[in-house]
Amino acid sequence: MSRPYDYLSALGARIAIARNELGLSQAKMSEALGMSLRAYQSYELGKRSIPVEALVELHRKYDVDLNWILLGVEAVRMKHDLAALEAFEIALDKHLSESGTKLRSEKRGAIAARWYRSFLEGKEIAMDDVHTWIELLRE
Repeated sequence: MSRPYDYLSALGARIAIARNELGLSQAKMSEALGMSLRAYQSYELGKRSIPVEALVELHRKYDVDLNWILLGVEAVRMKHDLAALEAFEIALDKHLSESGTKLRSEKRGAIAARWYRSFLEGKEIAMDDVHTWIELLRE
């Protein structure tokens, strides 16, 4: 079992990474979360645990994945995500069949993988855009 300091150190590192990805300085992040710079720095250094209220604010303001911040894993809504992927694949197959378009399985797989990655990132891709991808990859 790891020591609490090990956990706080890893938590602080993930907070620092999230801040860096957002392009914020420590001063700007501490201000956004409503705390002193010194307190914020102690969280990034793993000296103290960040308050729940600050984590909620971090998520509300910047849509930071709190599962990753707290546990080091990304949030996955497995049943929901797989259902969306299945629905997409059905729509893709229907379009390919109705349009008489033939695609190699690796090209079809690339389209599905790209759509799914965007879906997981919260960036919905319209089927019209998928149809454009198909035209680009048509054999």
